[in-house]
Amino acid sequence: MAEIFPLLLFLAVCLVLMAGYPVAFSLAGTALAFAFIGELSGHFDGAFLQALPNRLYGIMTNVTLIAVPLFVFMGVMLERSRVAENLLDTMAEVFGQLRGGLGYSVTIVGMLLAASTGIVGATVVTMGLLSLPTMLRHGYDPRIASGVICASGTLGQIIPPSIVLVLLGDVLSTAYQQAQLDMGIYATDTVSVGDLFTGALIPGLLLVSLYLLWLAFVAHSRPDAMPAIKQQPPATTAAGSLARRVLRGLLPPLLLIIAVLGSILAGIATPTEAASVGAMGAILLAASRRQCNLEIFQEVVRSTTRITCMVFLILIGASIFSLVFRGFGGDVVVAELLNSLPGGKFGAMLAVMLLMFLLGFVLDFIEITFVVVPIVGPVLLAMGIDPVWLGIMIALNLQTSFLTPPFGFALFYLRGVAPAEVSTRQIYAGVAPFIGLQLLMLLMLALWPKIVTWLPDFVYQN
Repeated sequence: MAEIFPLLLFLAVCLVLMAGYPVAFSLAGTALAFAFIGELSGHFDGAFLQALPNRLYGIMTNVTLIAVPLFVFMGVMLERSRVAENLLDTMAEVFGQLRGGLGYSVTIVGMLLAASTGIVGATVVTMGLLSLPTMLRHGYDPRIASGVICASGTLGQIIPPSIVLVLLGDVLSTAYQQAQLDMGIYATDTVSVGDLFTGALIPGLLLVSLYLLWLAFVAHSRPDAMPAIKQQPPATTAAGSLARRVLRGLLPPLLLIIAVLGSILAGIATPTEAASVGAMGAILLAASRRQCNLEIFQEVVRSTTRITCMVFLILIGASIFSLVFRGFGGDVVVAELLNSLPGGKFGAMLAVMLLMFLLGFVLDFIEITFVVVPIVGPVLLAMGIDPVWLGIMIALNLQTSFLTPPFGFALFYLRGVAPAEVSTRQIYAGVAPFIGLQLLMLLMLALWPKIVTWLPDFVYQN
């Protein structure tokens, strides 16, 4: 009978979340209700809740998590400074006359915005407003236009600096230490956000390459679906003028990317310190574009505060859920279940990846990160799975939660700004090939883990 409580708790949380209640209060409220019921029935020891104050204090004093508001601030400030608009205009001039050129432009800009902001919603909305009408006006198939905007907008999930990787780094670090302690290893190793940032670089670039290859295939097999722009925009007058505009549009965000990621890879700064560099760089970039007046600054601070409070409230709710789940012996139940699956750690990993992919249809990546990863992470890591590889596999899998119908957030973001002639069905059909490409990327990482682990090993051991 006792083994059923963890399963019921997990199912109850999923049902409450799908009913539309706030995530943080759903996690904490449901867990506390089950704890009360469990204590009355003799299946839960209330002493477990005495550890809650220390857990909450640990969250508030976690140095790694300071990077979250800093990266959010950087992303929101860059959104307000119209970096995306300038990049899209520049790339459209460079690639526009190629067949499928606007699709390439959106993908490349999505990659650059991912590496300089890391915020999916802002990227999808911005590109939906700026590029979708242009693509439709030039005869692009609405399905292809919608798909490339949604898919490139979600690159912020996997390309550093990614809020997902920051949160995953903190959760996996705790899970890795717990796994080692469970195995009797008391001189524990750690996995850091910097390790995940480094491990995500090559997979992120490979995923962008897959997107571009797919667009090239579609452009040449269905030229009517991705036509070239027949003439240059009127602003383009000469090659020298275009080169200057390209340099002016690309150089500032590229310098910011190099400052943030380069300082981490070179070991000069921790991810939290690099996030502060990025935040200051975003302010300077906005000021250079005369987009940093008091009104904009106040708007950025308010938006950053809202997003940060949301993340930390969810983290607090998830900590309460995790504590109650362990109090019911849920960690033991999960460990026994995964260890009993056929195929050893391969079977366990496959089951977890499939579970996360299916949960991505109905839950956001934050819920999955804070609810599922702390439960299954220690078990998988105790089986000898590399923590950096596991983190990137989870991050890439979670990226699909933004694309998978019917609750993919990127689909909601684009639906909110797309013109009426673009139907929801067309948006869903447009993202299907890109979901397939992400699953292909997951398969590649499963077959060749060195794609993830080679660069961290090279950077931190040589």
